[in-house]
This record gives sequence, C-alpha cells and structure tokens, in this order.
Amino acid sequence: MAKWTAEQLTGMTGKTVVITGAGGGIGLVTTRELGRVGAHVVLAVRDVHKARRAVAGMRGEFEVRRLDVADFDSVRQFAASWTGDIDVLVNNAGVMDVPAARTAQGFDVQTATNYFGPFVLTDLLLPRITGRVVTVGSQLHRFAKLDLSDLDWRARKYNSLAAYEASKLAVVLFSLELQRRLTAAGSPVRSVIAHPGVARTGLVSHSTLGLINRMPFLVQGVEQGALPLLYAATEDVPGNAYVGPDGLFSFTGYPLIRQPSRAGQDAAVARQLWEATAALVG
Repeated sequence: MAKWTAEQLTGMTGKTVVITGAGGGIGLVTTRELGRVGAHVVLAVRDVHKARRAVAGMRGEFEVRRLDVADFDSVRQFAASWTGDIDVLVNNAGVMDVPAARTAQGFDVQTATNYFGPFVLTDLLLPRITGRVVTVGSQLHRFAKLDLSDLDWRARKYNSLAAYEASKLAVVLFSLELQRRLTAAGSPVRSVIAHPGVARTGLVSHSTLGLINRMPFLVQGVEQGALPLLYAATEDVPGNAYVGPDGLFSFTGYPLIRQPSRAGQDAAVARQLWEATAALVG
C-alpha cells in the first residue's frame, strides 16, 4: 500500500480550520500544508507576533488570534468572539513534562494545557463545528494511571511525566466520549485522535525524554510528525479513529489508523471522566 504524504492532500478551498499552538513545530507545518491547499487557517496562539512572523510569506490565507488554552478566561473570550462555521478544530497546543505550576484559575498547568483547555474550547465551539475535532495525543498515554478523584494533582505528589501521560490518556477518553455523544445526537461531526509519534520538536527539549532526540532511528522530523494530523483532519476516517505513524511502536512512519491502549477504549471510564471534568472546570 502506498504511503500517505502531504502531497496527497485534497483541496480545502472554502474550509476554515482552527489550529491551537500553531506558531511552531507540527502545528506550524499543519498550518502551512492546509493553507497551501486552500484552507483559511486560523492560528490560535499565545504569541501572536511570533505566529504572524511564522506565516509571513507562506502561500495561503492565514489569520492569527490570541488564545492561551491553559487560561479559561482566554478560552471563553476566544469562543465568544467567534462568528461563522469551523470545518475542523485541531487541538494541537500542548506542553510536556513541565515543573509544577498553576494557571490563573488555579489548575495544574500541564493538565490544563493538554486536556482541560481543549475540553472547554471544544465544548464552547462545538455548535459551530461542522466537520471534525482533531485532538493531538501521545503514545505515552499507554503508561498513564488516571485518578478520577484527583485529575488536578492536588492530593497526590506531583510527577511531571506522570501528569503528562495522564493528560494524554484523558484526551483519548475525551475523544471516545465526545464521539459517543455526537453519534447519539445524530451529528455528522467526528472526533479523531492524531499522534505524531516521536517528533523532533521543542516539546521534549527540556524533558528527560529529550535524550531520545539523540537516537535518530527512533525520531522523525516535524514534517513527518505533522502527517498524522493532516491525515486525521482531511481523510475519510471513522469517528474516534486513532491515527499515528505506521512504524515500530508507532514512533516513526506514515499515517495509519491504529488502536489506543485498552484503558483508552473504556467507555465507562470515559463517561466518568467527562462528568468529573465538567464538574471541575465548570
């Protein structure tokens, strides 16, 4: 079977795509490629000046708006200011293995950036989304232990890598429950997970896992890492598809629909997580 690449992207003229954290890394590559095939791409970023510089000279139609997904006030302001339809929302912004810190609303920064913020943003924008929601996951969700009674790391001793893993398992379960709700409502909107494998980006630069970057056979560049996002955003994939590289352990390679962990397929836990998250974030 032929390997899927960005050259196979279909025309996106007339489509609006919102990508969080699009000012660099795989988010910027995704922005560039979708813009190249005609999409109106909205970069939802914390640093608007950096994002504007990043897209300057790129072929396509781009718009930059400020959004800090870890700050619920920013998320709500972004959603409230939106008019018109969104064909694809890409929840790409994320942090990894960062020291303990709290957001303006008092939530764990890592969990808020990777999971709580995308949860709230998707919920608020969902009435305007016509196509699909793509949320970026990670293979590290396979090692996660999710504590539904302490999603915000208040009762337990904070562990930065464990918090990252848990946030990514939460993302996988969020997609599962979101798709169940969409299907039950008769909505054509699809929820999809895409993970970039092990991509050489700034995300792991400060992490103990940054040593992986010294093992080229386990790592791929940002161009390759963006392919699962592009595939998930444009190809005819089923609801709650889990798209990642086709190589060994899904570290590197070309987009393929794979399976998340068994824990990531637990529908009962997904419902409980949704309810616990909704209660926590209001």
